[in-house]
Parts: sequence; structure tokens; C-alpha cells
Amino acid sequence: MTEQSSARSARNLGPTSPRSARVVAIRALSKRAARRESGTFLAEGPQAVREALVWGHVRGEAIAIYATQEALSKFDFLAASSVEVTIVVEGILNAMADTATPQGVIAICRLPQDTLESVLSAPNPRLLAILVNVRDPGNLGTVIRSADAAGADGVITSAESVDPWSPKAVRSSAGSLWHLPVIAEAELASTIADVSARGFQIFAADADASVDLDALEADGKLAGPTAWLLGNESRGLTDQVRALADLVVSIPIFGGAESLNLSMAATLALYSSARAQRRA
Repeated sequence: MTEQSSARSARNLGPTSPRSARVVAIRALSKRAARRESGTFLAEGPQAVREALVWGHVRGEAIAIYATQEALSKFDFLAASSVEVTIVVEGILNAMADTATPQGVIAICRLPQDTLESVLSAPNPRLLAILVNVRDPGNLGTVIRSADAAGADGVITSAESVDPWSPKAVRSSAGSLWHLPVIAEAELASTIADVSARGFQIFAADADASVDLDALEADGKLAGPTAWLLGNESRGLTDQVRALADLVVSIPIFGGAESLNLSMAATLALYSSARAQRRA
């Protein structure tokens, strides 16, 4: 352990009771109401905390870190952190966290303040994912990760969707939540109208469409700025939402699978658009 981390561990000792007000308040961040009220969310595990420290100046700034002494010795980014690290025993850290295994470190982060206008007014935005009534936080986090990998300019979630800053969604994003704007609780019709007015074509991914993704790519129709509408895990998109799109598109299935899950369908749609845009 470095001299710096040793001094820090002696100086910043945290609560010792799982019933302390601070532990209870941090654990409450697993609930959307507490996140809204405090303007903060919980990042758990070394990958998420590292991304919060590296990308926090852009969005999701870490304002407090809690770690075990073992984690402080193991993870160099904690010793180098400009954010205060408070040392707690493993049992207290587990009482703060949503997951059973936070791997020795959590961070309290400010909720990002990205807006649809800031996304659309950025230089040359070309690819968006709009998630409609997505209920599983793991799926949502995975789609955010795929959108990040595909170079998308943002992810937008409808008001009926799960909160992207819920602990499970944050974990599932594998750090990508800090890399691109995520706009939550959007009113769908007005959002689509605003995105369309900025020159985006609106494609809805749906298994029952007569036009498939391969044909669309072959025709060169994926090269323009595109927003993908992606629906509920079990029910897909309603007729009302499909009607808001310029085109409804299916993803071809060549084997015997009945369907693709949401995160896989999102990945294929986003990557197809990303490839076409980079060739254009």
C-alpha cells in the first residue's frame, strides 16, 4: 500500500453501523424517488467507479467514494482519485450497495444533465436509439453499451421505461453510461417529432415488418441520420408507436429461433446503421 493510500485510510474512516443515516441514505439510491430527490445515483464496482472518475467531467461526476481497505490497496485509481475515498468494512459496503458483490468499491455520482436539445445540436449527430417501454434494467444497460460501441450519439428512453440510472442498468452498461448522453423519461411523440425535424429518418424495429434490415442496407437507406425505435421486451412496439416511424423494419432470422431479444436486435440495427454511415 502506498504512503498516500495509507494516510487516506487513516483519515477517512466511514460509518460502522449498517443502520447509520449515511448507510441508509446511500442504500436508498436503489429507488428512483431517492435518486430524483438527491440528484445522485449509485455506481458499483471498480469498472463503473473508474469510468465515473475518468468521464465525470463530462457526465455523471463522482462526488463520494466508499471502499474497503483491500480495494484501496488493489485499485490504483482509488489512491490517485481527487474524490475523497472513505474507508468502510466489507459488511458496511455491502449494506450500502444494491448488488451482493460490489467488489469493494462504490461511488455516489451526480445525475447527468444532458437534454435532447444538447444531443441534437451537437456537431453532426447521426445515430440515436429510442427505447419505448423497456422494463428490464439489464436490457436497458446492455442497449446503452451497444449504442456506445456502435458510436451512437445518444440513447433516449420513454417515460414508461425503467430508469437508466437504476443500479442494475448502470452495472449492465459496463461504464458506457458515462460515454454518451442518455435522456430519460422522454415524451415519445414530441421527441420523435423533434428528432425528425432535425433530418433523422425514424425506423422502428419490429418482427412483423415486410422490409428487412438487409434489404434496407443493400438499398443504401441506412446511410442517413437514423433514429431506431426499439420496443418492449415481450410486446414489442404498439401500433400507435409504429405509426410514428417512417418505416418499420424487421431483422431477418435465418435459423429456427422464434425471435431475437431486445439487446441483440438493438445491436444489429445500430451496427448496421453505423457501418452504412461510415461507408457513405
